[in-house]
Amino acid sequence: MHAVLVSAWAGVAAVTAAFANDVTYTVMDFDQLDGWENDDHASALETFLNTCRDMDEVDWTAVCRFAQTDPDPRQFFELFFRPVLIEDGQDALFTGYFEPELDGDLYRSDRFRYPVYQMPDEALAQNPWLTRREILDGEVLAGRGLEIAWVDDPVELFFLQIQGSGRIRLPDGRYVRVGYRGANGHPYKSIGVELVRRGVYQPHQVSAQVIKNWVRRNPEDGRELLYHNPSYVFFREISEVPADKGPLGAMNRSVTAMRSIAVDPSFVKLGAPVWIEKDGEKPLRRLMIAQDTGSAIKGAQRADVFFGTGDRAGLEAGKLRDPGRMMVLMPIQRAYALLPESAI
Repeated sequence: MHAVLVSAWAGVAAVTAAFANDVTYTVMDFDQLDGWENDDHASALETFLNTCRDMDEVDWTAVCRFAQTDPDPRQFFELFFRPVLIEDGQDALFTGYFEPELDGDLYRSDRFRYPVYQMPDEALAQNPWLTRREILDGEVLAGRGLEIAWVDDPVELFFLQIQGSGRIRLPDGRYVRVGYRGANGHPYKSIGVELVRRGVYQPHQVSAQVIKNWVRRNPEDGRELLYHNPSYVFFREISEVPADKGPLGAMNRSVTAMRSIAVDPSFVKLGAPVWIEKDGEKPLRRLMIAQDTGSAIKGAQRADVFFGTGDRAGLEAGKLRDPGRMMVLMPIQRAYALLPESAI
C-alpha cells in the first residue's frame, strides 16, 4: 500500500507516491528541471539511441522506434517522457569514473611484470574464492596462460580493477582493451576510507591521485594498503571495441564520456535517460543515459559519471564527490502508473 502526497517545487505542483519501503516517486514537469532548456538534447538523444534498441519492454521499444525517426531532440524527450524523482531516504551523491590507460605488453619483461588475469574456472565455481593477498602472494595463477597482458605499474593495475575496464597501450602503439569478467567474491573495501581511518588524510583530501602518490611514496606500507581490499577483479579482452569508442558498460555497449552514468538498477532502468543536477564546485546540469552499473553505486540518488579515457579524465573523475539530485525520465504511461488513480 502507498500513500499520496502533494508537494510544490518551483511553484509547480508535483504528485508523489510514497511506498511502504520508504521509496517515494515524484512525477514532475520539465520546467521544474534546472537548466533543462540549455542542454544539448541532440547529444543525449544520440547516446540514448546507442542502447535503447536493447530495451525490451513495450513502452520503451515504442519510444525507441520513434527516436530513430530523427525527431527534434528536445521535443522528443518532452513529448514521450516525464521526469520522476525517486528517493529512498539517502542523500544524493555523484562521483566520477573513467577508463584507465596503462602501458603494457603481451609478454612479460623486467618492465612489464604485473599480470592482468582472465578469470580461472575455480573462481567461477567457488564464491568467495581466494583473497587479493592469497592470489598475489601465491602461485595459484602462475604458468596457466591466464595472462591477457602484463603492465608496468601495480598501483595503476589496482585502480584498473576498481574502474572495471581499461586500455593497455602496447609498445608498437596498438591497444588491448579489457573489460570486467568477474571477481573473487570478497567485498570491496575502500583504501581511501582506510587512509582516513588511520588519520593519514581528512576525507576531503582523498582522491585517486592522492592515494596513488601515497602508495608510491610508501612502497612497503602501500603494498599492505592495497591488500586491505580483499576483492580482486578478473578481466576479459574486448579489443573488438574500436579504440575511438568508449568501453563497454553494463548493457554491453560503449559508454559515452559525459553522457553515460552508472546507476543502481534496482531503482533506475538501464537505458533510461536521467536528468542530473550536480552541485559542488563545478555544477552540472545535463541529460545523461543510465548505461552502466558499479559495485559501489547503491541507492536511488546515486550516480557515477563517466568522464572518458586516460589520465586527464581520471584526474577529473577522481575529484568528483558532490551532492545534488537526479530525475529519471520514464515513458509517460510508466511514470503515471506509479501513482494511484486518485492522484492523476
